[in-house]
Amino acid sequence: MTGGTFAAVDLGASSGRVMVARVAPERLDLHEVHRFPNRPVRTAGTLHWDVLGLYAGVLDGLRAAGRDGGRLDGVGIDSWAVDVGLLDDDGALLGNPVHYRDARHATAVPEVHAVVPADELYRTTGLQHLPFTTVFQLAAARRTAGFAAARTLLLVPDLFAHWLTGAVGAELTNASTTGLLDVATRDWAWDLVDRLELPRGLFPPIRRPGDRLGELLPDVLAETGLAGPVPVTAVGSHDTASAVVGVPASSDRFAYVSCGTWSLVGVELEEPVLTEAGREAGFTNELGVDGTIRYLRNVMGLWLLQESQRTWAAAGLPADLPDLLAAAARVPAFTAVVDPDDARFLPPGDMPARIAEACAETGQVPPQSQGETVRCILDSLALAYRRAVRRAAELSGRDVEVVHLVGGGARNTLLCQLTADACGLPVLAGPVEAAALGNALVQARAGGVLAGGLPELRALLRATSDVRTYTPSPAAGSAWAAAEGRLSPGRR
Repeated sequence: MTGGTFAAVDLGASSGRVMVARVAPERLDLHEVHRFPNRPVRTAGTLHWDVLGLYAGVLDGLRAAGRDGGRLDGVGIDSWAVDVGLLDDDGALLGNPVHYRDARHATAVPEVHAVVPADELYRTTGLQHLPFTTVFQLAAARRTAGFAAARTLLLVPDLFAHWLTGAVGAELTNASTTGLLDVATRDWAWDLVDRLELPRGLFPPIRRPGDRLGELLPDVLAETGLAGPVPVTAVGSHDTASAVVGVPASSDRFAYVSCGTWSLVGVELEEPVLTEAGREAGFTNELGVDGTIRYLRNVMGLWLLQESQRTWAAAGLPADLPDLLAAAARVPAFTAVVDPDDARFLPPGDMPARIAEACAETGQVPPQSQGETVRCILDSLALAYRRAVRRAAELSGRDVEVVHLVGGGARNTLLCQLTADACGLPVLAGPVEAAALGNALVQARAGGVLAGGLPELRALLRATSDVRTYTPSPAAGSAWAAAEGRLSPGRR
């Protein structure tokens, strides 16, 4: 095959999109054909994902992809991590998956750690502690009627792949975020599963990026108007795994910031780093495409800004992002900073009030305007990126010469410049749709359109992507170091 047309389904925490990629050895064109909101729903006190609404958006997007691109040569799906759908004996979904921001997951943390201590869990799975990781979700759900009826669990992209093809499996990069996969064997950590008294039968076979999952079912073809057969390929189904494929790096001496609702900040390695220092610093070893390790730290990300906009809009205040960023640019640097990973910022709610509260607790004057709140968020994120990039390099021994910032945050010119100043390194911003590009590249390689490993895929990205360079200000370093000193020593 000399060229192909692929649909990349990319599901984020705030919206989903279907992109059409036209790929050839010297060509990579990507454009959006359908976007739809991803709005969680709270019922009876529990926050859920509306997966049926999202699936309808996927079908609408595939229909639009067919109208736009003609015959499709493949479909791939990536999404956020950790959340699962439970299926019964008949393969029916037992209720909408519970959202990772729901408070019930954290209630199971002591119960899990009483059986498997935190340091042992890290040595086996390589994952940083997050109170909503799948292992805690399952432990919290274990005594529910839905869990008792469950026979299979599927992570979100695997659930959509199942509905499209009938296939049952767990793609490796997303499975590695569950806290139940052995980072060394790259299979389910059966000893942990048994000790936590989780049924082995819940866990489906592992699939790897590039594996063919199946073809679109006849009812899906009828619903979307597509002409079959249309293969569905496992990609890096954790959106960060696909986004890291979509980093246009020219060497291995790079750090990345995959910047969206969450920011994932780290380096790409060949082997996991399972040291106690890494665990204490909150670094995780997630599996990537082609056997790589995404050694990274989760940072709360643009969620802080998104929730602030939602709060202001609900109160009838201006919430247009370009205007807010322009106002933030006029605010002096470091008027106030917070730790974006403070647990109070995780749930939905009045984010500006929480930011003000955190500032007051650290002896700072809280932001007095929307512009000051936005500047506080951006300065705080850049500080968090600085800490994470430097610590990732130190703990892994990987030299870092440049920071690639990909995802929606690459459009935020103020944040990109602040990140360059904070890290003291050039920031290459873009592509914005790195996850969809990584998704499409893995499909194209699996379909025989492209050949080679990640260096060859990234060479095509460099030749076809728009990337903007931000150079650090030579005088900025001392100011950022001083600002970092306002936060607690444990977060530096």
